[in-house]
Amino acid sequence: MFSYRHAFHAGNHADVLKHTCLIAIQQYLNQKDTALTILDTHAGAGLYRLDGDYAQTSRESAQGVHKLLEFSKHTALAPALQNYLELVLGFNTSGSASAAKLRVYPGSPFIIQRLMRGADRLKLFEMHPTDFKALSGNVKQLDAGRQVAVFRSDGFEGIRTFLPPPARRALLLCDPSYEIKSDYPKVVEMVTEALKRFATGTYAVWHPIIPRMEAHDLPRKLKTLANKSQKSWLHATLTVKSSGSAVPVSSPLGEATPRPGLPASGLIVINPPHTLKAMLQEALPQMVLALGQDRHASMTLETS
Repeated sequence: MFSYRHAFHAGNHADVLKHTCLIAIQQYLNQKDTALTILDTHAGAGLYRLDGDYAQTSRESAQGVHKLLEFSKHTALAPALQNYLELVLGFNTSGSASAAKLRVYPGSPFIIQRLMRGADRLKLFEMHPTDFKALSGNVKQLDAGRQVAVFRSDGFEGIRTFLPPPARRALLLCDPSYEIKSDYPKVVEMVTEALKRFATGTYAVWHPIIPRMEAHDLPRKLKTLANKSQKSWLHATLTVKSSGSAVPVSSPLGEATPRPGLPASGLIVINPPHTLKAMLQEALPQMVLALGQDRHASMTLETS
């Protein structure tokens, strides 16, 4: 149950998509003065070393954020991607993008915290014992006091305590590993319950695009749920290669080892900001150009 570690995947193409959207959503919600409650159901460790053993084993960031950084050196980025890259670079000591060395990658907890205002509150849930310990230590260094709370509990269940939020404004990010098939129905159950408790919250659900029935059905079920609740939705996907492609990755022994990796992923947002579609219409084609690994690279953008 606890074998998944996001440290192996930090900064990959799925993170680029997910975190670009997350930043755009939070920046929009920040335009209103009222306090915002933010819930992260699967927070991970919070911060990741891209030059550490885990990230170097898979080297997925080389095909993700590092590739985008190189792309930015000769192409003007869409505003959403520029905002994403500047925030990530802010966790590293280099001055300019041309000289940047990406050694640290912020997970969603630290991206969210960097954008929070004084009255906002962040609730982080993480079940993996090692990642919970790392997350707790990383958050403690922020000296954020009661603004950020960390719970070693199931985020699918834990979010219920905080909906509806005191100020009636909430953003929820759900990005489980989907390592076990039961994650898929749990996502649908959680969003169903969340909409009943607080219908006007913004709910963002990341999902992998893989040849599994549950993975195929999840976006359809969430769209149906939103439609029945008479809520708007946005669905963005990014494919970087065919599902059969393998990228040579250096092993710790220096040998080139083919690793298939995740070929595509998507993000569904219920009650999205009205500005998000236009931002992604600019950003997604650039993600395809920057991160595509073969002729199958593509994107889709749907809204209700």
